[in-house]
Amino acid sequence: MNMQDDDNTGVALGVVLGVIALVIALVIGVVLYLRGGKAPAPKAPVVAAATAPVVAAATAPAAAAAGPAADAASVTVENGVVKFYFASGKADVAAGGNAALADVVKAVAAGKTAVISGFHDATGDPAKNAELAKLRAFAVRDALKALGVPENKVTLKKPEQMQASGSNAQARRVEVAVQ
Repeated sequence: MNMQDDDNTGVALGVVLGVIALVIALVIGVVLYLRGGKAPAPKAPVVAAATAPVVAAATAPAAAAAGPAADAASVTVENGVVKFYFASGKADVAAGGNAALADVVKAVAAGKTAVISGFHDATGDPAKNAELAKLRAFAVRDALKALGVPENKVTLKKPEQMQASGSNAQARRVEVAVQ
């Protein structure tokens, strides 16, 4: 082997590694772009799952009924139904959502199906509200999938506009029930 063959081999190897690095960077960039620039939420530890729904259920109704804080994301568990409340114009799942879904995950593992229902308030453009309610339901579905629930064990219902009494903050929600 002569010195020129070694140089050509090094150049070729450098080019191949450079192309691989570019492809990896491109894939990461596309994933981040599709996620809206957000990193995936960390999974909740299993140990906290047993106690967190009780804490969320005790604190979130007060937050949903309060004044300015009523526009913050929160989660409650009421009669076995997990209710995610969303900030106006947002589809971000509230902190503690994974822990609140622990019983749903257990029920699905036992053969049940998770049913996700999206709701929206009556303010603004109804078509945009329905689309936002759908995005919120997808966010909750994705949280269930991240917790190991198979997609074929999740049923999504069409978004509904709330006409009844209650605040707009209470109307901007997604409910997860088990059937």
